[in-house]
Amino acid sequence: MHPDRLWRSAEPRKSYEVVIVGAGGHGLATAYYLAKNHGITDVAVLERGWLAGGNMARNTTIIRSNYLWDESAGIYEHALKLWEGLEEDLGYPLLFSQRGVLNLAHSLQDVRDGVRRVEANRVNGVDAEWLDPAGVKEVCPIVEVSPEVRYPVLGATYQPRAGIAKHDNVAWALATAASALGVDFIEHCEVTGIEVSGGRAVAVDTVRGRIAANRIALSAAGHTSVVAATAGIDLPLQTHPLQALVSELLEPVHPTVVMSNAVHVYVSQAHKGELVMGAGIDAANSYRRRGAFHIIERQMAAALELFPVFARAHVLRTWGGIVDVSPDASPVIGLSPVENLYLNCGWGTGGFKATPGVGWCYAHTIAHDEPHPLVAPFTLDRFTTGALVDEHGAAAVAH
Repeated sequence: MHPDRLWRSAEPRKSYEVVIVGAGGHGLATAYYLAKNHGITDVAVLERGWLAGGNMARNTTIIRSNYLWDESAGIYEHALKLWEGLEEDLGYPLLFSQRGVLNLAHSLQDVRDGVRRVEANRVNGVDAEWLDPAGVKEVCPIVEVSPEVRYPVLGATYQPRAGIAKHDNVAWALATAASALGVDFIEHCEVTGIEVSGGRAVAVDTVRGRIAANRIALSAAGHTSVVAATAGIDLPLQTHPLQALVSELLEPVHPTVVMSNAVHVYVSQAHKGELVMGAGIDAANSYRRRGAFHIIERQMAAALELFPVFARAHVLRTWGGIVDVSPDASPVIGLSPVENLYLNCGWGTGGFKATPGVGWCYAHTIAHDEPHPLVAPFTLDRFTTGALVDEHGAAAVAH
């Protein structure tokens, strides 16, 4: 718990206008923008553990908007523009650092895909550049660009406005601002079911009793499908652990964020000095929040291919976040088949960077009972119409 927290952990009332299930980044941002943008303050955010203790505490901290497809670029660029003014808006230091993100290319196909994405980004007004190996070395001098290595660096896409933020600070800032506007946060209040009457969601059952609501919004990363199933909704999601680790504290040496799809690793350096490294999801479906050694081992080997300078660094801790992945690796946002029940899930590894953007758009969707234009392409019915937004593999590593 943050020693200077200014939000209040409330006792649940019998009813609210809006109940949000999940007090992670998306749930907090949605509550904040419901209050700020739409004047809806009779809101309860329910969390089975403690505020921001789930994926929000286990994410990559990476923020970027250089996605290939128009639909993805739209929501992530909206989020990035909000990030750029969020510290001032919330009046809280988020340690938002626009140090840029490099996506490395190691093959001719990587180069073609990268150049294509740069041009698509520019068409959508997203800052993007293509760098040759010398340009990569200039941005990040510690990357190994020798042609003799197993995965030679042939170039990289570069988004200068991208970067990182301190995830705990983001959560505390959003919670503090929403609390000041009248939102209730109810911790240690697991939702065990959704009560449906006449085709409408009317209440949630929790370990602390029944709570009625006119509108119920699901935003529980990795577990939305479990909660939705209690209302009779079968979501097309799979849940996986996502592996990551941090090193001991080091002197500043890594000036940007580097990601590689071919060796499947990303590396950044946090403000305190630890290296933050991550890899792909565990192929097995699981709700475990711990690292898998075989994935961590491959992750470290990949990192040392790119950064030989890290050979003597020591691992401090490893973990696994819980991500739910949709069939096209893009989020599901909008109305559900049950009236007054809303969905925000399926983000895979892309959730943190979208935090303010999806909070803004999800709040609009709840307030107006129709999807915000930026999230309209991500509604559940795309899996029956076939209008998929297939970002899987299209935008390099999905972090």
